Amino acid sequence: MDLNIVIVNWKAKDDIEKCLKSLFADLEGSGLNFVVQVVDNSGNSDGIKEMLQEKFPQVKYRDSGGNIGFGRAQNLGLKEVEAKYYLPLNPDVCFQAPFNTLEKLIFFLENRGEAGIVAPQLLNSDGSVQYSCYRFPGVLDQMARRMNWGRKGGFFSKRINYYLMRDFDHSQSVPVDWVMGSFMLVRRELVREIGFFDDKFFMYFEDCDWCRRAWENNWQVFYYPEIKVIHGHRRETAEDKPFRSLIKNSLARTHLKSWIRYFRKWGFRKKKFGK
Repeated sequence: MDLNIVIVNWKAKDDIEKCLKSLFADLEGSGLNFVVQVVDNSGNSDGIKEMLQEKFPQVKYRDSGGNIGFGRAQNLGLKEVEAKYYLPLNPDVCFQAPFNTLEKLIFFLENRGEAGIVAPQLLNSDGSVQYSCYRFPGVLDQMARRMNWGRKGGFFSKRINYYLMRDFDHSQSVPVDWVMGSFMLVRRELVREIGFFDDKFFMYFEDCDWCRRAWENNWQVFYYPEIKVIHGHRRETAEDKPFRSLIKNSLARTHLKSWIRYFRKWGFRKKKFGK
């Protein structure tokens, strides 16, 4: 198998339908031997199983048995089928013409033996560049983002901008510390060395952790903006009043737990490998 693509569903049937339509357009005529799986964390509450049976019968549906988290659900699908390359893919990603995105990304990895992970440039729905590659965080960077300490400029604003790589020309193809887990193409040799997602992260930071483990094992992570896809990203964990967010928003609390887990695992000192 050349490529194993896994999408985790949490009440995102409409997004997944659009994603799959564009995905199969991208793969058409590629000659790649691939499998596409949807791991359902919602218990078919949105009718995704029937939608797949009707419109995409070639897609493998798997009920995870409950909301088991992003990383663990991804791992169910990633471990199911061994492939030369693995693609964890978010439901709100759309491929765009000219297609052959995945062929080009695979070609990139095949010609860079030191690269274990590559990610394309993600674009917002309006075509603007989305910040989707980052430097590894220090604890103050995350705290400043969560508490909105950087909104008035100054020291914390500079830290946040550095963490988000806002000082970086996003037209450059370079090794970076880590990339957003919405779209990560990963080679089999890396997986054999370090495994898949650490499913102790229920959601958030599992992508950061995976890239950190890659670098620690001498694999590079690349941001490759010559390839572009649309990603309908929303910061659902953010609100204007951070303390209220932690009380009212379960995703904000999940983000905080994953943040704490990441720093307990890797320590509080920042480390930099890429750009």
